[in-house]
Amino acid sequence: MPKERFEDALNKLEKIVSQLEEGDVSLEESLKLFEEGIRLSRLCNQKLEEAEKRVEILLKGEDGTLKAQPFSPSINSAQAPPTNSEQVPSAGSDQDSEGDE
Repeated sequence: MPKERFEDALNKLEKIVSQLEEGDVSLEESLKLFEEGIRLSRLCNQKLEEAEKRVEILLKGEDGTLKAQPFSPSINSAQAPPTNSEQVPSAGSDQDSEGDE
């Protein structure tokens, strides 16, 4: 069985949720859909965790510490860089550790 793509799994999961929300399926079918939904949810979560680890590896500096970098969505690659008020605090600043734990 080939690896399922995140986008495909998420689309299937959304369809299952819609079917279950409509309530037009039998109890037996609902249980089957629910089981498949749980499987797809776990798959999506696993794929997201893998992507997060890959990003973390890519953002590590040569000394192995993570470097805080601003994130800008790739919706429009011509977006302007963040202004001073929008910049992400640098690694090790007091703001980084507050509320994260």
